[in-house]
Amino acid sequence: MKIRFMGACQEVGRSAFAVSVGEKYVVLDYGVMVNGHVGFPMHIPPREVEAIVLTHAHLDHIGAAPIFYIQGGVPLYGIEPTFTLAKIIIKDFLKLSGYYVPYEYIDLETMLRHTRDMQYRQSFDIGSASVTLVNAGHIPGSAQTLIEQEGRRLLYTGDFNRQPTRLVDGADPEYKNLDAIILEGTYATEDHPVRDGLEKEFVEKVTEVVERGGVVLVPAFGVGRSQELLSVLSAYHFEHPVWVDGMALDAMGTLLKFPKALRDATVFDRAAKTARWVDGWEDRRKATKNPGVIISPAGMLKGGASVFYMENVASKKENAVFLVSFQVPGSPGRILLDRRKFVIHGRARPVDAQIERFDFSSHGGKRELEMTLSDLDKKTKVFIVHGAEGNCRRLAEWANKELGLNAIAPKTGDVHEI
Repeated sequence: MKIRFMGACQEVGRSAFAVSVGEKYVVLDYGVMVNGHVGFPMHIPPREVEAIVLTHAHLDHIGAAPIFYIQGGVPLYGIEPTFTLAKIIIKDFLKLSGYYVPYEYIDLETMLRHTRDMQYRQSFDIGSASVTLVNAGHIPGSAQTLIEQEGRRLLYTGDFNRQPTRLVDGADPEYKNLDAIILEGTYATEDHPVRDGLEKEFVEKVTEVVERGGVVLVPAFGVGRSQELLSVLSAYHFEHPVWVDGMALDAMGTLLKFPKALRDATVFDRAAKTARWVDGWEDRRKATKNPGVIISPAGMLKGGASVFYMENVASKKENAVFLVSFQVPGSPGRILLDRRKFVIHGRARPVDAQIERFDFSSHGGKRELEMTLSDLDKKTKVFIVHGAEGNCRRLAEWANKELGLNAIAPKTGDVHEI
């Protein structure tokens, strides 16, 4: 079994891996990097691809997949609402970045005609391999991918989280009797706070800002994080206005159609009904002028309606910006955290509003990653991916030194055999 590492190697973004399944390969995710410019994974000729598996609907895992459907196509496996959300996300990506992207909307439509909606733990064949998707606990529809072939067992975790959240149950452990694992290392050096305490602190601080007459802007990823924060406020019976904008609205509408993908569909349904759905610029202006909460993409403040809200919220001390998503180094959100500045109308301006970070991560933290590595058999070959700032290497070194595992942080273009 050969593994080609085509992206997400010692970086967060453009996840893409190919595993041999006979004469051809199954591609596990094929995403993009969006950080100032759009970056793509290594190319693999479509004629060498037997099928594609999408682990979940985030742009860094799905954004380049339509390339395989420019001419023809192959089966595309995943678990709904992954495909429905993928259409929303990639359509928006094309609208915002079309001139960078080597495919068109018609190729996205072609891709969606090749989907195979699977269930968790339902095995299916790709080439000479048997493939099973296991709950990843990241966002609704997220999956870990287990590939079994000729007595070899490989698990690709994708993005995973063993802690349950308001939106989804925690990942199913599937870490014994593996020959190899491709494991994310996003938070290799950072633990996440206990969820219950974090939720309570978030709601208390949001309430404090709103009751002093301020507006709380919560820039959040459109798929997953926005809906989770909405569910948190609903679960705590938050009584003030909560506005939801942008792609978060489309994702919210989609998740209402897939209640089985949610941990508690009742809480989410109540949250969606009590939220104020932004419909145009008049609502956006209204949201910034009255005390309340605004949940809006983009989570790293790279674009979307959150930029408009920042321009209107940033200069007033009674307001607040609560960052709840991962902030890539160099992103506007990271610069805001580190330097308290934000680019408004072409100039980096100081931000007077209260700025705080709440670690509502949908990834496993240092504790969960080390626990997962400890669960592995000593024979398991470990490949650490999806980590920036040296995190992949650090986690691999820890696994080697502390657990006696054979762990490495592969580079883009590496090919390994198990």
